[in-house]
Amino acid sequence: MARLETRVARVAEAALAEQQYVTPVDVLIGLGWLAQPNVDRWQKGRVTALDLCVSVDTIKTTAALDALRVWAEEHLLQPWETDYGDRKFTADGDPATERSFRTRWAAAEHHAPAPPPQRPAGITVISALSSWTCVTCGETGDLLVKNAAGTICLDCADLGHLAFLPSGDAALTRRATKASRLSAVVVRWSRRRKRYERQGILVEDTAIELAAQQCLGDTDARALRRERDRVRRTAVDEKFRDEFAAAIREQFPGCPSERADAIAYHAALRGSGRVGRSAAGRALKPDAIRLAVAASVRHLDTDYDDLLMSGTDRDNARHRVRDRVDEILDAWRDGATNLDT
Repeated sequence: MARLETRVARVAEAALAEQQYVTPVDVLIGLGWLAQPNVDRWQKGRVTALDLCVSVDTIKTTAALDALRVWAEEHLLQPWETDYGDRKFTADGDPATERSFRTRWAAAEHHAPAPPPQRPAGITVISALSSWTCVTCGETGDLLVKNAAGTICLDCADLGHLAFLPSGDAALTRRATKASRLSAVVVRWSRRRKRYERQGILVEDTAIELAAQQCLGDTDARALRRERDRVRRTAVDEKFRDEFAAAIREQFPGCPSERADAIAYHAALRGSGRVGRSAAGRALKPDAIRLAVAASVRHLDTDYDDLLMSGTDRDNARHRVRDRVDEILDAWRDGATNLDT
């Protein structure tokens, strides 16, 4: 495999030729260490820090950023600060690393990526994982709100009169939100995925009753529409799985044909949340294809699952099998099918 400096130089040269600037994010995506769908999630505020999505450790990430800086200086490019809004790159907020990520390299200042879109402001309520106390009244509860003063209860946040509507029925949630003059989204921190995940909403009781009546009124029509959509999606999914498998064979000619079919079926399964269902996966982007194949190799061709069952945490288990995964991917990319184990 080419040295890291050489790989970084190739990615940087391609990015510079295409858009007249190069950023650390461009480099990490080009190296295959960061998937574009995860960047999109981070830009939308669904991931608290971008480094949580990078598939290599901090040492390798730092080495890549250093290699980018050296390459840029050798090519007489200038560093410019890029506006990423309030998005964080690192979970610990290290100032030096944050500056490195926010630096783009270009010959002129006017070239810059568009800042990430800002989500409209809304009220967010947190489902507590541990004990807490309201800084205003000293009470506690299952739900809390964080503001400049600290952690407060729903009553002190003037949300105590709202009722909780759990996620699960999209039509009911949409209609209840529309009918309620005041609403809030309830989220809960996922330790496994390291991000907040939506649990439901808080709305007025009358809004839930009205939404329920509306849903009952068109239950048959919505059921018929779902059935038509299911039939249409089945035909589309079969075509998409064939295209996904063909993209795997093109990028990894050494991947056995039946394995490519299995990976495509698994990755493109509707409702799975896997990479094949992402925007990049549906567009058959090379990064999405590589992530799907890498996931299959990790589970079937290494002892990754055994490590998880033995109690090894996910990040450490991935680190321990990464070399083997890269070895198989490189071999398949070069057209070799059989590997010595």
